[in-house]
Amino acid sequence: MGVRAIVGAQQDERSGDVLRLRAQLERAQGRRLDAPVLPAHPALASLLPGGGLRTGAAYSLSSSASLLLALLAPPSQAGSWCGVVGMPNFGAEAAESMGVELPRLVLIPDPGDRWLAVTATIAEVLPVVAVRPPRRAADAEVSRLAARLRDRGTVLLVQGPWPQTEASIGIEESQWSGLGPGHGYLAGREVTVTVTSRRTPVARRGRVMLPGADGAVSAIERRVRETPLPEYQPLEAVG
Repeated sequence: MGVRAIVGAQQDERSGDVLRLRAQLERAQGRRLDAPVLPAHPALASLLPGGGLRTGAAYSLSSSASLLLALLAPPSQAGSWCGVVGMPNFGAEAAESMGVELPRLVLIPDPGDRWLAVTATIAEVLPVVAVRPPRRAADAEVSRLAARLRDRGTVLLVQGPWPQTEASIGIEESQWSGLGPGHGYLAGREVTVTVTSRRTPVARRGRVMLPGADGAVSAIERRVRETPLPEYQPLEAVG
């Protein structure tokens, strides 16, 4: 066997090892490592694993309505239909002001006890589904829904704790601006968004206006404190 044939065989063997390793990791983690992502706002994309919402994955969110709307807006603007299940107080006007395309939004305010079946059904046809579970789901039900999400490439956004998540997204240190002592209007809210996932052992944090004074999401630039250098003084000659 020539040198070229030996090198080719070694490369094929290494490629086969990589494919087998990837398949083992995908089976262990329950998702494809190269799965595409749906777009996210730039203020949040840098915090999310993969830079967006990974198709076929579930995300656990805090109860913040603004955070949910900020995650729904970019996919809907890109043409993805979104469904919202079990949120009777969901505000369509607030969603529109945050950039959600209402013509591509399906609302199911009160699915009753069949909330999980309804969620699984619309996950068959909509790329993004948000749900607020009224109770903890059984592990077997969660596993069946996770398989359906992977099969259809649907993103699931859950307000509340949820097992088998790609990441958990929460809010800390919320501070409203615009109010004076006893007067004024709420103009914007500055928050710290935290993202924890199996991919990163340390939580990622970013300071974000959610929303800003104009109703939009925006990142807050971190200001670097500069300390002025002491004025240069020449050394005196030693006599």
